[in-house]
Amino acid sequence: MGPLAGVKVIEIAGLGAAPYGCMMLADMGADVVRIERMGGRADTPEHSPLLRNRRSIDLDLKQPRGRDITLAMVDKADVLIEAFRPGVAERLGIGPEACFARNARLIYARMTGWGQTGPLAQTAGHDLNYIGLTGLLHQIGPTGGKPVVPLNVIGDFGGGGLLLAFGVVCALWEARHSGRGQIVDAAMIDGALSFMAMSFGFREQGQFADRTGSHMLGGGAHYYETYETQDGLHLAVAPIEPQFYRKFLEIMGLDSGRWRDAGYPAHSARTVESDWPMLKRELGQIFKTKTRDAWCALFAGSDACVTPVLTLEEAALHPHNRARNAFIEVGGVQQNAPAPRFSRTAAVHPTAPPNSGSDAHEVLADWGVDLELLSKFGGRDDAISDV
Repeated sequence: MGPLAGVKVIEIAGLGAAPYGCMMLADMGADVVRIERMGGRADTPEHSPLLRNRRSIDLDLKQPRGRDITLAMVDKADVLIEAFRPGVAERLGIGPEACFARNARLIYARMTGWGQTGPLAQTAGHDLNYIGLTGLLHQIGPTGGKPVVPLNVIGDFGGGGLLLAFGVVCALWEARHSGRGQIVDAAMIDGALSFMAMSFGFREQGQFADRTGSHMLGGGAHYYETYETQDGLHLAVAPIEPQFYRKFLEIMGLDSGRWRDAGYPAHSARTVESDWPMLKRELGQIFKTKTRDAWCALFAGSDACVTPVLTLEEAALHPHNRARNAFIEVGGVQQNAPAPRFSRTAAVHPTAPPNSGSDAHEVLADWGVDLELLSKFGGRDDAISDV
């Protein structure tokens, strides 16, 4: 049932980053129960993979009975995850102090953009704001151009949801030894900043100019770039290491002294002003002489690190992704398979998201919530929605 089988998680409904972190935990076998807002979920599509592998109940947390049921679940839970602005959970009566009074071993995980402290803690923001404030966004874009919006995968899902899941698992491990829970402050700005660890090292060595398209991994180098092909499609070209770069030049028919000597291993930022722009322009012209698939056939099986830039539809059909079953179908919706993979405690095939609030009676009975509290809502599975 996955490596987290037996772990009970309360997820207070929130936006993107927290549901993604909870999806990761649920994929690994945790029993994640999502407490939805009254009236259904208006913030996440009903069939979103972010909500898979859950059970769902509706509670009005502004009412005493909604709070009481949540705290009764806290008695049985290992983890509670909320994504409110700082102080909101406390005002609702389900903050850390109230929860620890019921369950001292509870892991109380808080998912925010700016964190629980600091001048911006109470202000609104989104992925783009968080990665902009870390200095990360400033590095993404064409040489000399403006920063490019990289979807919302860096701050929300990598710096947020994945950091949240990692923090929860770390705290669970520590609680096994100490017998005590704690608060996990998972902030997207912190997670995004952690992605820059290698860049700080490059900067210390004078190999990082701190502007768009200046570093070899930021689009400055001709050997780490995307190129348009004859048919208007694109290739990802990334032969960074010397042996891979030599193989790339060999296949391209460019293994002359000028390309070899001028192009590699000139890694420092100064080459942006000299060789790299010229070499990128020349490679750009060469790649437009063949179609994307023709180039892929030429590079197939080599260590030249050249691959196609695929659409989602194409990616699902690629032989490598098909061999690994990287794309799966759940409830008629194509989506990502659970990851990472385990040799002994493999994750089961995900289940589709439930209807909002549909599992109330089953969840509370299964979690052993006091029968007197249960009786307030009768026997109907959706009766909790009346709270």
